[in-house]
Amino acid sequence: MNDELLFADDDGVGKVSQNRETGSPWRVLVADDEPDVHRITRMVLNGFRFDGRKVELISAYSGEEACEVMAKNDDIAMALLDVVMEEDHAGLNVARYIREELNNRYTRIVLRTGQPGQAPEQEVIRTFDINDYKDKTELTTTKLNTLMFATLRSYRDICILDEHRRGLEKVIQASAQVFSSGELSKFASAVLEQVTNLLGLEQSALYCSSSTPSGALIDDSRRFRVLAATGDMQQLSEVDSFDNIPELIRQGFEQAMTEKRSLYFEDYYIGYFSSDRGSESLLYVACQGRPSHLDKQLLEIYATNVAITYENLLMRDEILETQRELVYMLGEAVEKRSKETGAHVKRVAKISELLALRYGLSPDEASLIKLASPLHDVGKIGIPDSILHKPGKHDADEWTVMQTHAQIGADILGKSDRRILKLGAIIAGQHHERWDGSGYPNGLSGDDIHIAGRITALADVFDALGSDRCYKNAWPLEDILDLIQQEAGKHFDPALVQILIDNIDDITRIRQTYPD
Repeated sequence: MNDELLFADDDGVGKVSQNRETGSPWRVLVADDEPDVHRITRMVLNGFRFDGRKVELISAYSGEEACEVMAKNDDIAMALLDVVMEEDHAGLNVARYIREELNNRYTRIVLRTGQPGQAPEQEVIRTFDINDYKDKTELTTTKLNTLMFATLRSYRDICILDEHRRGLEKVIQASAQVFSSGELSKFASAVLEQVTNLLGLEQSALYCSSSTPSGALIDDSRRFRVLAATGDMQQLSEVDSFDNIPELIRQGFEQAMTEKRSLYFEDYYIGYFSSDRGSESLLYVACQGRPSHLDKQLLEIYATNVAITYENLLMRDEILETQRELVYMLGEAVEKRSKETGAHVKRVAKISELLALRYGLSPDEASLIKLASPLHDVGKIGIPDSILHKPGKHDADEWTVMQTHAQIGADILGKSDRRILKLGAIIAGQHHERWDGSGYPNGLSGDDIHIAGRITALADVFDALGSDRCYKNAWPLEDILDLIQQEAGKHFDPALVQILIDNIDDITRIRQTYPD
């Protein structure tokens, strides 16, 4: 083909950007069965730059070869396809293969033909998913440069949109991970993990929160807490003073808190999160370069989700903590009415949790038993003082009345639909049932007794025997263990008895931590 026909230099070569090269070349497939076309295309585009990046031309001399190139490379920005190669519609077949077989919607496809009548432009544009159709005589040097700019700009923008889509998917996934973290400590670790994922980093990070609303991080007391730390920041995990964090980070935190916004620096990012209730938290992440515009957008979206989640977790923790305190206070009130120490309910709670975990229950189940077990004797509020406070042994009638406390407790707590109180009702009603069926109030036996009732029964008796009561002195540990072993399979679940024996050192430490 005549060079002048292919690239007539009607207006001179257009000037291209001389920007500094900032990335890998744009990869362009040239598919044509005429070697001169490849030679001239390379010559004309030799100095071409777009967005500071060169063009890498990949040659294919047949439709079959072009399909192989496309199948092996998913980063082809543009495909210049001759319509007629080894067959009359080879280029059209390649276009169909790219879109339909490879499902590639990103590569910009430009068909070139020296025989316009072979494949009429209107029909081709309507039938095939291509981006432009050119007669080879149209492609002067200037117009080829214009085509390259327009087509690569289109490809770049599509890639940016796809990057945003993928980034938003990451934000959604990251947010889901944070939302499902459940506990504040797990939430904090999830925040660090997902932020570094969003930025594609494996770097140092520090996540802190104010201990009081509205500016506690920069008041005179410098009170704050580190929620999570990674990398070089792990050494700051136990820091409880604002003044003890590195000066660079402290200054960044102060600026972010003063300006009430996130900040971006050359090699680190300071995230600022606040909520309607006034709580504030700060995030430091070390980077290898200034975050891109997309990084900033994703971080701001993510930061909003983090702030909302953090606030919800704080509210939930506050409710749970209030609930725990109320349960302990109620349990302690019952124990004090029985002339017993309030520390008993705390010890029973901790021992019950330990037994539950060693038994194989999940941490959530064990935690629920710990929270509900202090309510085991709540039914005693319905027992008359004359019976409840009697220092000696109860007679038959008094003992009958005393036994009713189990059912009274179950009835009181059973009216609630809350998990803790529902389990508390089970524990209150079953902690005096016995493994052999001789207990009360319902004579349940073996596995018919709820595991929470079996666990609390053992923890309650173990701790009660080791404590002073109005009717007895505390027993020595050896005597307690002897009795409990004798009652394995009678009063107590034998598997739980063995767990208690095997973990007696840990259980003893619990008793020492919460003395009478």
